[in-house]
Parts: sequence; C-alpha cells; structure tokens
Amino acid sequence: MTDERDRKPETPAEADGTTGLFTAIGKMLKLLRERAGLTQKELGEAVGYGPDAISAMERGVRVARPEVLEKADELLDAGGLLKAMIPEIKEGMKKARTRHPEWYRGYATLEAQAVSLYDYSTMGVLGLLQTEDYARAVFTQRFPPLSEDTIEKRVADRLSRQQIFEQWPPPECSFVVEQSVLERPIGGPEVHAGQLRQLLRIGSMRNVQLQVMPTGRQEHPSLGGSFTLLTPKGQEQVAYMETQGYPRLITDREEVRILAARYGIIRAQALNPYESLDLIEKMLEGR
Repeated sequence: MTDERDRKPETPAEADGTTGLFTAIGKMLKLLRERAGLTQKELGEAVGYGPDAISAMERGVRVARPEVLEKADELLDAGGLLKAMIPEIKEGMKKARTRHPEWYRGYATLEAQAVSLYDYSTMGVLGLLQTEDYARAVFTQRFPPLSEDTIEKRVADRLSRQQIFEQWPPPECSFVVEQSVLERPIGGPEVHAGQLRQLLRIGSMRNVQLQVMPTGRQEHPSLGGSFTLLTPKGQEQVAYMETQGYPRLITDREEVRILAARYGIIRAQALNPYESLDLIEKMLEGR
C-alpha cells in the first residue's frame, strides 16, 4: 500500500503552489474585511460580487479576481497589500488551467480558449454552470467516495472554469438541458434552488442561450447521452463526451459534423430561451 506521504501531486497546481496561493490570498482578504468591520455581503456590494462569491474567494475555492483586489485594497485600507498580489493572481489564473485530473486537462485547455461552446446535458447540470454547493454535492455523492481534501480540490477546479464567462470578448454559448436534470434536487432543496437561480443568471447573459428539452417530447434525436461542441480560437470545432468517467475528445471532421447536425435538431426541438427561463422561474416559484 502506497504511503500518502509518497503520493505524487494529483495536479500541477498542487506541485507549483497555485492552490496554496489562492488560499493564502483568500485568508488575507478575510482578515482585512473583518478588521474593517464589513460583512461578506457589504464587501460584495462594494466590489460588485455577491456574498457567496466573496465567501468562495476567502476560502480559496474561487480565484480572487484582480478587479476585486484593486477595489478591496482601498476599501479595506490594505495599503497596497492586496494590489501587490494582482500579478501573482494573474499568473496563478494561467496555471489554474492545469488544475484538473490528467485525463481532463486537454479538454480544459481547449475550453479556456473557446470562442463558441455548445453543450447538451442529460444527467446533471454541466460543470461549467454549477454552483459551488451543487458541485460539492456531486463530488460528495461520488462512488467510490472521494476524500474531503480531494472533494475541495475538485470543487475549486470546477469553479475555476467559470472564468470563461468573465473574459472579453465572451464566447458564444448555447446550453440545452433535459427537463429531468432541472427537476432532480441534487444536494437537497436549498442547493437545488440555488442551482436554478444560477441557471437563470447565466441564461440571462447576452452571449448565452439556455434551453430546456421538455420531458414530454415524443421524438428525440440524441438518446445516446451528453456531449459538448466547442471551437477554440483559430481552430476547427471539436467534440467531447464522457461516459462513466471515460472521456473522448473527437476531432474527426465527419464525427464532429454529425454531432453538430444532431445538436441543431436538439435546439430546434427544445423550448426557446425565453420559454426555458420562464419554466425555470416557475420551478423556483413552485418549490
């Protein structure tokens, strides 16, 4: 049996200290906030983020954004301490692209460079769209069980991917989700409600079209499972799918063409974006 002390780092982030960097900056932010007598909600309102986002930044689960550190430095009277960390944060954000299991890193790199991203989800909410609580519930329920340390790393890695929504220009995004996915209360009622609100928020972005495939549809062009289509900047469109942890990155033009055509039919059969957001709102109201 291998001694835990001899275990190689699971990702380069553990070896290069990226995870530790984000955690240390988060602790610094929390200490300065508390010294200033501000709540997470008050700080969030001042820097343009919600209390959940501030909480995630303070715990190192989410990267403390450079613009947040810039504003917080003055607001919290940090004397340039937080501003001095901005170059380190930017470098750490580049390294964060490798904060994924080895088998997933190739796709994660392409995703970070995507100018367009289309996804069809059948079993759960796409990782790119998950809240912190939903992601933690997913990894906590994984079998065989993951260690608490691994769960926290996986949650941080998953949330780091959402930086794609904050870049400019933003990628063109289309997400089609099966209605059954939205009805499944992963993590319990509160986590479920938070995830639905997250989908409403992302679905309202100008570069995003979010659609729901009604369970009552009698015809369906893709009963074979979830898949993602993405186009990295300056490259041809590729496809990605994963079954029971076995990933497949598809670059064959004919296979990608077929999946793209299939996705077009899926979008046509799904509710339009306005109807989809209205359905999600009704789900929230009916809880």
